[in-house]
Amino acid sequence: MTKTTSEIVARCEAIYEDLNFTAAREWKDAEEGRKVIGYMPIYIPRELIHAAGMLPLGIMGGGDNLEVIHGDAYYQSYICRIPRSTIELGISGRLDFVDGMLFPSICDVIRNLSGMWKMLFPDTYAKYFDVPQTYEDEVGGTFYVGEMRELLEDLEKIAGRKISDDDIRNSIAVYNENRRLVNELYALRAQIPWQAPASEAYLVIRAGLVLPVEEHSALLRDYIAAARAEERPIKDNSKVVVTGMFCEQPPLNLIKSLELSGCYVVDDDFMLVSRWLIGDVPTEGDPVHNLSQAFLHHSMSTAAKYEPSQEEKGQFLVRAVRDSGAEGVIFASTSFCDPALLDRPMLQNVLKEADIPYIAFKYAENSGQMQPIREQAGTFVDSIKLWSAA
Repeated sequence: MTKTTSEIVARCEAIYEDLNFTAAREWKDAEEGRKVIGYMPIYIPRELIHAAGMLPLGIMGGGDNLEVIHGDAYYQSYICRIPRSTIELGISGRLDFVDGMLFPSICDVIRNLSGMWKMLFPDTYAKYFDVPQTYEDEVGGTFYVGEMRELLEDLEKIAGRKISDDDIRNSIAVYNENRRLVNELYALRAQIPWQAPASEAYLVIRAGLVLPVEEHSALLRDYIAAARAEERPIKDNSKVVVTGMFCEQPPLNLIKSLELSGCYVVDDDFMLVSRWLIGDVPTEGDPVHNLSQAFLHHSMSTAAKYEPSQEEKGQFLVRAVRDSGAEGVIFASTSFCDPALLDRPMLQNVLKEADIPYIAFKYAENSGQMQPIREQAGTFVDSIKLWSAA
């Protein structure tokens, strides 16, 4: 039976709102010995966790449905909210079924959160997963292969079994397919955004942080087919790229507010783990080396990733605008997000040189008042239409 977009999105929204991670708990309970490894944004080689027979679980903070009571006691007020709400998830028992937590190299806040987790939950495996900032094969590549090998050894201890190269190759193939489908959804959204609104695509892709990857790929296929088949009205909206949301995710109402203001969001940096690697990772040869090469030479650009070339700095954003047919860029950065806010002036200068209009605002995952954002975005869209017409 063919599913409709509304049926698929309703399921994904229920997963999004479920701060007890029921789908992941049910997966673990369905078979004795199953393990779940949580990870923070932005990038973790989920293929290695999958190869160990475990479920990679994306932890993106508590969003706007979680009241932070205990988490504020562990962090100062002048940092972003995601570490405080993640601590709240842990202390309140919502992550008591997780067998390990990975904290990737995003910023000092997430690095410190890894140490905080070890102190609060000493019986749960926790690792700060570092990634290279030097993209030379013999330097960054060697380092990253070593980091992944170390993670594999830890996962083998948790799993109680050896993880073979064939296990990793099979997992790479599964995630290659998932990334292809995510990219197909992004391409569909850029081409006909009224058929696959950003708020829906966000929920559909975010479900992949909780569901097994095979199940998520099936869900993506269903949504893409349904979005192509249904007829929806075309609105007089302007296409925009939204950037700066690579770590702390926006509340769903923020995305909907942008759409209500007259924006078709045709590209973004939401949940970059879902499409961090560009193109398929080869399944022949050493799979860990292949993952390292993909990270070094075929991965997304973001403020949390070092760009050694001044000429290349910010060009990823220009390409995103050109490739998606966007008419402007919205910088939406989390309050106190050092990587995004330090990067933004340089990126704005690149857009100025490319004659691409932009605006900027800040948000938090629990942002409650959307009217100012909606008004600012609406004014931006009106200005784009006015000046393009002129």
